[in-house]
Amino acid sequence: MSSPALHPVLQLTARAQFLTSAPTLAHCPPDSGVEVAFAGRSNAGKSSCINALARQKQLARASKTPGRTQLINFFLLGDDSRRLVDLPGYGYAKVAKDLKREWQEHLAFYLEGRGSLRGLILLMDIRHPLTDFDQGMLAWAQARHLPVHCVLTKADKLNRGPALNALQAVKRELKAAGFEASVQLFSALKMSGLEELGDRLGQWLDYPPPPELPVEAHARLA
Repeated sequence: MSSPALHPVLQLTARAQFLTSAPTLAHCPPDSGVEVAFAGRSNAGKSSCINALARQKQLARASKTPGRTQLINFFLLGDDSRRLVDLPGYGYAKVAKDLKREWQEHLAFYLEGRGSLRGLILLMDIRHPLTDFDQGMLAWAQARHLPVHCVLTKADKLNRGPALNALQAVKRELKAAGFEASVQLFSALKMSGLEELGDRLGQWLDYPPPPELPVEAHARLA
C-alpha cells in the first residue's frame, strides 16, 4: 500500500484553498465543474476530516458559534473545476427554531439544486452513527439519486475489533433501511482511512484524469 502522501487525490486535496462562504444557494460560486459535499452533526469531526485531507490544521475551522455553522463553505482543489464543500453542521446548535428551519431550507436548496454536486460524504461519530439527522440526510440524497459515502469518524476511540463490528453494524442497518451507501472507518487523529476516502473522492471528482493517449494512438483511432 502506498503512502497517503503519494495518493494522487490526496496530493490534489493538499492544494485545497478556501474560496468563499455562502449563506444561501444564490451566493454560491458558479454551478460548474464538479464538487463533493461534506455533511455531519456539529460534533462528528467534519472539520477535522477536511483538514486531514488538506494537510492543514485550520482550513476548515471547527466553530463554536452558530454564525460560522450556518454558512456553506467552498474550497478549491487546484483550479476552479473541482471543489470540496463544507455544509452547515446540524444538531446540537443552540439556536432559535426558526433559524434552524432556515438552515435546513438552505441545505435542502443546495442538495436539490446544485448541478455540479457529484456526491455526499456523510460523517458520523462511530460511537453514535445513524442518528435521525443522518437518516434524514440519507433520505434527502437518495431522493435526488445522489451517491453517499459514510465516514465513521473517531475510529481511534475504539479498539480495532469493536470498530470493525461497528462498521459491519452500520452496513447492516443501511441495508435494512433501504439506503444505498458505502461506509468506511476514519480517524483524523491517526490519519487513517485517508486513502480509502481519497479513492472515493477521486471517482466523484474525475481525478486523476485518464492519461493522454500518445500521438500514435490518436492516429490509429482516427
